[in-house]
Amino acid sequence: MTLGKTINKIRTESSLSQEQFATIIGVSQQSVQKWESDTSTPELEKIIKIAKYFGVSLDSLVMGNDLRVVEERDNFNHLKPEYSKIHDWEFYSSDLKTEYQQCVDEGLDIEMYKDLFFATSRLPRDEIRKKLGDVLFEVVQKAKKKEGYEFIEPSDLESIKMLRKSRKHEKTTLNKPLRSKISGAWMGRICGCFLGKTLEGIYSNELIPFLKETNNYPMHRYILSGDITEEVLNKYKYPFPPKRYYADTIDSMPPDDDTNYTVLYQLVIERYGRNFTPYDVSKAWLRYQPKDAYCTAERVAFRNFVNGYTPPQSASYQNPYREWIGAQIRADYFGYINPGNPELAAEMAWRDASVSHTKNGIYGEMLVAAMLAVAAETDNMIDVINGGLAQIPKTSRLYRDVKLVLDSYIGGVSRKDCFKLITDAYDEYTGYGWCHTNPNAMIVAASLLYGGGDYARSICMAVEACFDTDCNGATVGSILGMAKGIESIPEYWTAPINDTLCTSIFGLDKVKISDRVELTLKHIEKSSKA
Repeated sequence: MTLGKTINKIRTESSLSQEQFATIIGVSQQSVQKWESDTSTPELEKIIKIAKYFGVSLDSLVMGNDLRVVEERDNFNHLKPEYSKIHDWEFYSSDLKTEYQQCVDEGLDIEMYKDLFFATSRLPRDEIRKKLGDVLFEVVQKAKKKEGYEFIEPSDLESIKMLRKSRKHEKTTLNKPLRSKISGAWMGRICGCFLGKTLEGIYSNELIPFLKETNNYPMHRYILSGDITEEVLNKYKYPFPPKRYYADTIDSMPPDDDTNYTVLYQLVIERYGRNFTPYDVSKAWLRYQPKDAYCTAERVAFRNFVNGYTPPQSASYQNPYREWIGAQIRADYFGYINPGNPELAAEMAWRDASVSHTKNGIYGEMLVAAMLAVAAETDNMIDVINGGLAQIPKTSRLYRDVKLVLDSYIGGVSRKDCFKLITDAYDEYTGYGWCHTNPNAMIVAASLLYGGGDYARSICMAVEACFDTDCNGATVGSILGMAKGIESIPEYWTAPINDTLCTSIFGLDKVKISDRVELTLKHIEKSSKA
């Protein structure tokens, strides 16, 4: 390319007329015409001025040496991802309505931006929407608390400890052999999870008619392949799983995130020990499972790990799901390996939860871990729930919500009216209500209380309530199995599982549940000798 053509290219790409270009360089329009037609050459002083003003090298002007590089760099600058190919959980502006609702519940003063949140969420999925999402995240980061907001909800461990209700745990002896309890916790979790897995995502307006139609109301058994007739498939909007995923067709527990984490944290303890850190957890997530094994807040955290955000920043950066149920379902192993020590169980749970969650999202995991540690010593569900509440801030929304369920039960409120309190406070028909920590923790507490200690009745109650069915069935089953031992779980529930758990963890496609129990006992024994 000649010098004249290079000057012409610079001028036209800058949207300048020859007259405007001439004014900038300090020459006449005729001079520019001659330069561009290669009938004359600018003086060295003018060439330097052009190079400096338009940010190009002298080589590119005079010799054309790096024009190819400049053109390639220009093309590179126009490279953009295909936003339509990015999963919603990894694209912050895909769920700005959730972000807005989360901020409101956290007491942030952002109502003036509501229309912008909602309008941006309706835009085409492109670079503009991404940039607006980034701006709105900055709004969230800088938002102040509304005056008079009643809750105090820190995410750091020391502040959480300072806000707990003073309640010293009175350690007692185990009410059943430890092996029975650990076996019951593992199997109780897996069976409860499977009960809810076939119904995950169904809403009450379809679940209750379906259960009645299949003679399973009140719910008292697994969903069977024979329940899923052509008439059922045509009648209901809910996409029932293929018939190979039912209690009468399986020969093992299929992979599920609710059970993956319990196995995963055995690996964390094996690799890093009981003093593992949140950063160790982040490394384990990247090491042991594919990205698709993680959902909502966990998928966001995984993305953030890859992009260099370490805990606790990994939990906060562009994460609208930071108070959802994901951490709560990861709590169990920390309760299993700390029988009778709810404070340490909750502390381990905090180390895990803080990689992906904040505030009530963290408290949910601490609550469940502590409840399991207490359940190792008692089958009194009031004591179990109080033991869990003692490890989270008494100034939090989660404390208020679970305490409401507990007080309602103690005060003689009926089961129906107690569950109505939950559905009045949280809307199962929105993603935010369906998957938030608080309503699901309330369902767990209510099912443990109104289930009367009966395994089948309790897990069925948790699943029948809808919301996050597999998560709640799993947590209720885990706590009852720990409290009452493996003998309390009828063979009807355990037989289809065949002592076999499938996972998505690398190298552990199928594991024997009995082997997982033995490893848990080994981890407990090691801690007692330390």
